[in-house]
Amino acid sequence: MNNAEQQFINELDNKFWKAADKLRANMDAANYKHVVLGLIFLKYVSDAFEARQQELIALFRETGNPDNIYAMTRDEYETDADYELAIAEELEVEDYYTEKNIFWVPKAARWETLKNKSVLPTGTLLWKDAAGKEIPMRSVSWLIDNALDEIEKTNPKLKDILNRISQYQLSNEVLIGLINTFSDANFSHPEYNGQKLSLQSKDILGHVYEYFLGQFALAEGKQGGQYYTPKSIVTLIVEMLQPYSGRVYDPAMGSGGFFVSSDRFIEEHAGEKRYNAAEQKQNISVYGQESNPTTWKLAAMNMAIRGIDFNFGKKNADTLLDDQHPDLRADFVMANPPFNMKEWWSAKLEKDVRWQYGTPPQGNANFAWMQHMIHHLAPKGSMALLLANGSMSSSTNNEGDIRRKLIEADLVECMVALPGQLFTNTQIPACIWFLTKDKTAGNGKAHRKGEVLFIDARQIGFMKDRVLRDFSKEDIAKIADTFHAWQTDSGYENKAGFCFSATRDDIQKHDFVLTPGRYVGVAEQEEDVEHFTEKMSRLTAQLKAQLEESTTLEAQIKSNLGGLGYEL
Repeated sequence: MNNAEQQFINELDNKFWKAADKLRANMDAANYKHVVLGLIFLKYVSDAFEARQQELIALFRETGNPDNIYAMTRDEYETDADYELAIAEELEVEDYYTEKNIFWVPKAARWETLKNKSVLPTGTLLWKDAAGKEIPMRSVSWLIDNALDEIEKTNPKLKDILNRISQYQLSNEVLIGLINTFSDANFSHPEYNGQKLSLQSKDILGHVYEYFLGQFALAEGKQGGQYYTPKSIVTLIVEMLQPYSGRVYDPAMGSGGFFVSSDRFIEEHAGEKRYNAAEQKQNISVYGQESNPTTWKLAAMNMAIRGIDFNFGKKNADTLLDDQHPDLRADFVMANPPFNMKEWWSAKLEKDVRWQYGTPPQGNANFAWMQHMIHHLAPKGSMALLLANGSMSSSTNNEGDIRRKLIEADLVECMVALPGQLFTNTQIPACIWFLTKDKTAGNGKAHRKGEVLFIDARQIGFMKDRVLRDFSKEDIAKIADTFHAWQTDSGYENKAGFCFSATRDDIQKHDFVLTPGRYVGVAEQEEDVEHFTEKMSRLTAQLKAQLEESTTLEAQIKSNLGGLGYEL
């Protein structure tokens, strides 16, 4: 985004968050996210629907183009009124929207309905149901819930996904305030200081949804982190794996961040790869699973907002105990499962087919997640897994043996050590495991069998505030470009303190420990050209001058206090 677009987005974020944050007086963060995200969802699908309507109107009226199959000639109607009525009726044909992968939004669920009807007195008759019975509005929350009901009825994939808000018992005034705030923003044709922006409604509302997920994760603390992985880490993994096409799977999907980034990755790289992004997205299939019912619903909404087709299983379920995709073999697998999960084991997991490299310890699920992902990996697939640093070196409870077998099977492709303070919900140091079932040359990649790339990124990044660290675009590019240069053997070089390409013999010498710091070494320090004697003389003189200055300042302070009648 250019500066104007970035400023527009930042101000929009602040405006929306301040409006949403007023709900905190009435409910906690774990609940008020459902109200806000539900409204964002309704606003998005309405905007997308309206944009398609405007496109259709232009097509209906365009009669000079013989290839325009939508054209409606005025001469076929007796009066202008008949012509306009025919266009209005044609705009309500559902197929015109679904053919462009746009949600069909019934009249009761359109944003204009919410905006106009929410100011009516309670009890006002709004419309008739399918049986012809008149339906009165009981409250604004009823109006919103009714809109969500209508969306689910006409979009079966969202059945039982959208959270109703009547249960939170919010006043009409609070909800009307939120509706007005979202209504004030121009998503379809945004401007900033008189300058028209190229941002589309989808881009803006998709960003707002993602921003709110991050803010709610911060507000909820540790629990909130269950559904949110930092955007920069997700982006890094996606940039390194490059999921252009195929089946993408996340067995611990949270709110679906990896899928969103994969979608964005395709759009951003369409030009350089010379393909049509919209067509390329049809070559991506998204599969996910999540045990938390609330988070499972958030993920489905997140996909719907972006028009991403998805398969998240028949229900929310524990991935390790109730696999919703038992037959899936994915081309790309990406996940950020709970670190060092203790309570995961069940007797039915004994001798599970997934434990090909050893039964994981019952008190730590790290290698259970890893082997689950390997099990679901296609023969030429690649995967990335965020885990606690202990997974790289622990030798207790069979973990060391499993790690050795993974290395001997030549599955480990790259290890990335991350800096601390990246996550909202944990301070545990983390790393990224990159594994692949195929290191042979092909598709632009070099022959890397028997080798592993180690990247130590612990010193990379910046502090975005006093608590959290983050990666810049340049940081992400540095790590991803190093990985791709190594993969393709195009200009890769070992760099002390940052990266090293190790053989299996190198790893065996380190007892199959995969901590990057053991391999990359220490970065070379600039030689101190100042002679020791000269340096000591300079520093001693500097210290003497500072002490003298301190004495002078102390005397001045005493003098000033004395003049005020105080004595130090």
